[in-house]
Amino acid sequence: MDFNEAKNRHEELVKIIEKYSYEYYVLDNPSVSDQEYDQKYEELEALEREFPELITKTSPTQRIGNTVLEGFTKVKHAIPMMSLADVFNEDELLEWDEKVCKALVMDEVEYSAEMKIDGLSLSVVYEDGVLQYCATRGDGTIGEDVTSNALTIPSIPTRIPLKGRIEVRGEVYMPKKSLEVLNKERALNNEPLLANARNAAAGSIRNLDSSVAKKRKLDAWFYYLEDAEKLGFNNHFDSIMYLKQLGFKVNPEMKKVKGKKEIIKYIQEYTLRRNDLPYDIDGIVLKVNDFSLYNALGYTAKTPKWAVAYKFPPEEVVTKLLDIVYTVGRTGKITPNAVLEPVRVSGSVVRRATLHNEDFVKDKDLRIGDYITLRKAGDIIPEVVNSLVNRRVGDEIPFEMITHCPVCGSELTKVDAMHFCLNKQCPSRSIESLIHYCSKDCMDIDGMGERVCEEFFALGFISDIPSLYNLKDYKERIIEIDGWKDKSITHILNSIENSKNNSLEKLLFGLGIKEVGSKMAKQLSKMFIDIDTIASKSIEELKSINDVGEVCAASIYNYFHDDSNLRIIQTLKDLGINMKYLGQTNISSNAYFFNKKVVLTGSLTNFTRTQASEILESYGAKVSGSVSKATDLVIAGENAGSKLDKAKQFNVKVISEEEFVNILNELQGGNL
Repeated sequence: MDFNEAKNRHEELVKIIEKYSYEYYVLDNPSVSDQEYDQKYEELEALEREFPELITKTSPTQRIGNTVLEGFTKVKHAIPMMSLADVFNEDELLEWDEKVCKALVMDEVEYSAEMKIDGLSLSVVYEDGVLQYCATRGDGTIGEDVTSNALTIPSIPTRIPLKGRIEVRGEVYMPKKSLEVLNKERALNNEPLLANARNAAAGSIRNLDSSVAKKRKLDAWFYYLEDAEKLGFNNHFDSIMYLKQLGFKVNPEMKKVKGKKEIIKYIQEYTLRRNDLPYDIDGIVLKVNDFSLYNALGYTAKTPKWAVAYKFPPEEVVTKLLDIVYTVGRTGKITPNAVLEPVRVSGSVVRRATLHNEDFVKDKDLRIGDYITLRKAGDIIPEVVNSLVNRRVGDEIPFEMITHCPVCGSELTKVDAMHFCLNKQCPSRSIESLIHYCSKDCMDIDGMGERVCEEFFALGFISDIPSLYNLKDYKERIIEIDGWKDKSITHILNSIENSKNNSLEKLLFGLGIKEVGSKMAKQLSKMFIDIDTIASKSIEELKSINDVGEVCAASIYNYFHDDSNLRIIQTLKDLGINMKYLGQTNISSNAYFFNKKVVLTGSLTNFTRTQASEILESYGAKVSGSVSKATDLVIAGENAGSKLDKAKQFNVKVISEEEFVNILNELQGGNL
């Protein structure tokens, strides 16, 4: 067989095998026997052995899961993967529905009602029908390329019958049966059991060894088609049915609902049925079905207003409070924590739960030895609800807050309801600072999780943030430790080295400045570009920035006027850590939108709502979802509604989209 004949047969076999896989894994309705499938698969393997140049990353043979990666490549989402606003009971859900109806001036709105799959969000991108890459949600803007692992999931098509570029979003999950089988194997091997399917799926898809993902038999549902309107669809439900035609696996429980009765009926049905489904769900998602209504509803900074996630009421269980122990956070905050008799709640075993502070424990009158009720807030965080006073036998121990740090012994200082250890040399504070600095939202040093930070700190390999960058000096000693291999420590060292190139906001958040979260860190970085400029600002100058109040401004100022902090920053500079903002910014105090509170309303023709918001923020504006007396400017598109009326009521300046574009043209020198 010559090469051209082989190529033609290869293309034919790929189409046949993908058809068989779709029937088996997506439709659950195979048209051929396993023997026939295997025969075609073996023929394809033989062809690729003879003609290796025929192998592509989307070939069915490349789903075998034998790739071991050094690390994940970062991917910037063309359109941010926004999260959804949550509601936690039927009343809140109906209030959201009322707001939607009121904003649209409609009595009832048709929604697409869908399962909220408890898994890991995934974006898959195709070009002319061929899979290009699969990426995690990440922080919504930047995700990780996990194509090698995603290819081990048979329900993710590698080819689709569509020209052009298309992005589809979905959820990778582990079926309950897969978790059950996996845990049986782990039990036989004396390995710790995996607590729940969600964590198992997320850990598998982000494992550098794709054979792990293959072994764990993951699956995927697809629930959103980007740019569906450009493909001629006017509603979400029809676009999902189109995805099904293209070969994507879509959830069969999806339905259209309209009006309060249908919404509540759907919610109540799946509240009862959720445990009978072969996969975990933690709620229901409602999306306005008609695309033409999206612009009128708009977006907040983080979430679309045309969709909401209803979270199931948390399951409550009873367990025993065995002890109360204390942890020291990176800012020195002392947190009491409940040590519990292990109990399974919402799919995982819980042994500890935070008790927040002294007032929380005393208000609930929690005593060591009490039986307590426990639930998971939003199906995620263990939360102590109350103590069962009627079950006390008399030997329970009343709570008394400690007066000295449990780690270094320093006397604690109380500020409002919180207690703090002010000893900056307290080992526990140092460990927590290191864990925070290495975390994904900060410097994203893969491999340096809580356990590893604690181990290396205890061994004296790291002591503070700058010492991380000298960890390479201990490589040979680390390899000698049981459980460590050259490959794993090399991966960590590479990740540490790569972190030097992060943008300023990552470093700023990682330094652990009190009152400075990830959003504030990004805002400061965009505004001032480099760390020295931030350090030079007065409290009054800092307070002039949106969302920076007196307490936050003082905290930032004090941090940069502390000699020990300045020494850390100088050491990091000497080590080559980037101190500048690397993202796009147009911020100038002379810019038209600088420091203005802006509201978008109505339908925009030149931008999506998200694009317009990002442009405004790049010029230093704060984009809000509602009009108030504090609003500086309203940009009104077509069919502007109640927000425009409020702007007139409060005498807020209003400009049209055309005026908005003209201002941008002036700011950008006519390059828009």
